[in-house]
Amino acid sequence: MQAENKYMMRAQALAAEAAALGEIPVGAVLVDSQSGEIVAEAHNLTERDSDATAHAEIIALRAGGAKKGSPRLSDCDLYVTLEPCAMCAAAISFARIRRLYFGAYDPKGGGVENGTVFYSQPTCHHRPEVYGGIHEQDCAQLLKDFFKDKRT
Repeated sequence: MQAENKYMMRAQALAAEAAALGEIPVGAVLVDSQSGEIVAEAHNLTERDSDATAHAEIIALRAGGAKKGSPRLSDCDLYVTLEPCAMCAAAISFARIRRLYFGAYDPKGGGVENGTVFYSQPTCHHRPEVYGGIHEQDCAQLLKDFFKDKRT
């Protein structure tokens, strides 16, 4: 199994945990690019924490920085089930993440391939390598099912 599949599948499991809590189902896994060890993982907690910044990516970056003892995580890759928003894209840049892998594209709220396209801005100081569409259908289905259940 390719590493991308393994880590994205873990991110999907975290997203499912978020959905069970009534959170928008997004999961993130931060991986040490040298050892392959999972450094941190998280899912959205915005509702539980009443915190607009409690996105899976932000929580994983905070935990990873604490574990590594540095805000710069240049030896890490991040796997996320949904294209990061502009806020998370900026945090990923500030953390100096080496590679960003994401599942579903987000035409309405994304900030990497859609919307602000943060990494193409002249003010962006660090651009991770970006790989989108990993397990895209499965990641998108988690979101579709969540919002369908919310409407019924």
